[in-house]
Parts: sequence; C-alpha cells; structure tokens
Amino acid sequence: MTAPEGRGIAGHEFDGSTFRILHVSTGNVCRSPITERLTRHALSDRLGDPRGGGLIVESAGTWGHEGAPMEANAELVLADFGADPTGFVGRELLDEHVIRADLVLTATRDHRAQVISMGHSAGLRTFTLKEFTRLVRAIDPATLPDPLGANGTVDRARALVRAAAALRGWLLAPSAEADEVNDPYGAPITFFRSIGDEINQALDPVVTALTGVPTRR
Repeated sequence: MTAPEGRGIAGHEFDGSTFRILHVSTGNVCRSPITERLTRHALSDRLGDPRGGGLIVESAGTWGHEGAPMEANAELVLADFGADPTGFVGRELLDEHVIRADLVLTATRDHRAQVISMGHSAGLRTFTLKEFTRLVRAIDPATLPDPLGANGTVDRARALVRAAAALRGWLLAPSAEADEVNDPYGAPITFFRSIGDEINQALDPVVTALTGVPTRR
C-alpha cells in the first residue's frame, strides 16, 4: 500500500526535495496555528535547521478566518513552549492546500472527513493528529529511510505516511474521543494551555519519527 505523492496546481510543480505537512482545524485561529508553530519549532530544534530539513509546515481551517491573526491565548501557549507566533495569518482550507499536502493532520475526525470529501486522493495521507501519533508509535523506526541520507528527512517522511496508512485498519483507537483535540475557542487561558500540552505530547513522537532525532531532555 502506497500513499500518493504530493502534487501541485496553479503553477506549483511537485518538488521531490520537500514534504508538506498541513494542519487543519475549524477556524485556523486556535488549534491548527498552535500545531503548525509547535511542529516548526520542534523540527528546528531537532534538526538545527530553521527551514525544517525540507519539511514545510502549514495550516488552514475548514471554516477558516481568512486573513485573521491567531487567538491571543494561542499566542501565549506558543510562547510557553518557546515557539514563534509572529506573522501568522489565518486561511480557509482550499483544494490547492489539500492537493499540495503530503500529510494532512486534523484536529478531529470531522475535519478529517471534510478533507477526504474534497477528493484529490487525500484518504491515504489524511489522519487526525492523535490517530497519526498512535500509528507512528507502532512503526519500527529501523524500517524507515536514514534521515541522514541525501534526501533523507523527506524520504523518511514519505515512508512514514505510507506505513501509517497501511496500519490504519489494524490499529484502532480505544474510543472515538481518543482521536479528538477539543476546540479551546473562547475558553480561558488555562484550557488553552491544557490543549497546548495535549498537542505537544501528540507531536513529540511524530517529530521524532520524522527526523530520527529524539526530544532533547
């Protein structure tokens, strides 16, 4: 079982030297901005490369607040982790975002269903964040390409998505809620921080698997 390669539209050709990760939530002002910027921060920290070693991380919302800044509490959460919240602009999820993405990670199962319903052969490369984390934990890292190879991080990421897609029907969630990240929109900072911790914990094994570099304790 293989996952589709990333494809481009509107003048964007497929570039085998990069791998696009798209985080999706509802408004693209809370969960997906937090997840996008925490992913970028973790990749930079593990790889020592602010460009993410060829991994491009973006986000959008199924009912995205186009042009909006992220919520102030989301910025505070990112600051807690030392991640950079600056320059963020909300986006509504478009076909081109899904088409160009090599991996789509959503906040909830409903978001995942909405992405898949857009078509573009998205099914094998779209997961909820927590679903992908669960599947990644079951993959032997020794079976993935060496991240130190010529195109290692990108090749490793593509192999990881294929392996996760192959496991999906065999490794089920203990409950439907286990694959969800709740929406903190309008909630106090304490709830935002709990969601930030939840997202960060889910991202840790994913970034480790993508880079082959464990968390720096």
